[in-house]
Amino acid sequence: MIYVDADACPVKAEVEQVATRLKVSVKMVCNGGIRPSANPLIELVVVDAGPDLADMWIADRATSGDVVITTDIPLAAKVIEAGASVLKPNGESLTQANIGNALATRDLMYDLRAADPFRQGGGKGFSKADRSRFLSVLDRLLQK
Repeated sequence: MIYVDADACPVKAEVEQVATRLKVSVKMVCNGGIRPSANPLIELVVVDAGPDLADMWIADRATSGDVVITTDIPLAAKVIEAGASVLKPNGESLTQANIGNALATRDLMYDLRAADPFRQGGGKGFSKADRSRFLSVLDRLLQK
């Protein structure tokens, strides 16, 4: 099973493409505003509006052998603990080995933004290379 934290996820079409080819079920979890797919392997799950409700829905269900697509680091930590694999839309895998550093970096950046409300983002944009890397890594992960 693939769980997608679908609100603002830039690789929904790529997930559907790989899942269809490999015949893997997908749950696209969001607060609404996403058009359902006609693909029988893709289920749209709409949760109530509210902070982290989609994340909580995924965290309550993801288990060993599942793949979770998200950029949410706290969600990633929860599902890794449950045995699921985590893949960010840029193709980066989050694992037991690197989730601690990802959480620490997230907390540090939160503190820096709180200390300087005029601080600009500075993150790099999503690229074609990110999309390509995601497709490749997802394909390998699902074929394991």
